[in-house]
Amino acid sequence: MDIEISSLLGSGKLIPSKEIGKISILLKKNGYRVVLTQGVWDLIHEGHAQYLHKAKQLGDVLIVGVDTDEVVRHRKGPTRPIVPQEERVKMISHLRPVDLIVMKESKTDHGRLIRDIQPDIFVISETTPPNVDGKTFLQEVREEHKEYCKEIINMEPQSTTSTTARIRLLTIKGAEDLAKELQEVIAKFLYKK
Repeated sequence: MDIEISSLLGSGKLIPSKEIGKISILLKKNGYRVVLTQGVWDLIHEGHAQYLHKAKQLGDVLIVGVDTDEVVRHRKGPTRPIVPQEERVKMISHLRPVDLIVMKESKTDHGRLIRDIQPDIFVISETTPPNVDGKTFLQEVREEHKEYCKEIINMEPQSTTSTTARIRLLTIKGAEDLAKELQEVIAKFLYKK
């Protein structure tokens, strides 16, 4: 593989998943600390940007895994994502802290990217509720991936409202506005003199 490292850094370039492991090895051989985080990145907002900024500060190269539309539908249901994967990748690519992007393609093998990249630092945000055994998401991740990551860091969510909650608020507000408008129209129709 003939890759100029300087052309990758800060590029926000989408790397094929089959190449990301080789690139990670090359970066680490050249003394770069590789940071990995991954997620849906639907409806990008300030909290996402702050999260990525803080993740980048933990190392030299930030690789961002973006869930494919298929993975998102598998995890979050048929109405998600709101924004298609091509647009989510473009939005992430414009954020300064992002060096490289890779698609998270497996809806069943959640650890594949982690094993391929074997990051120096894997950054998660513990917004997932505890599992049936009472283990936190952080405990599960550490048990499953500790041999592939030098360090796993749980970062506090950078936003007080999740994307799903924002969508729910918009939906509720829209329904309330529609109900009010319908009441006015019905009242005018029924009580017209």
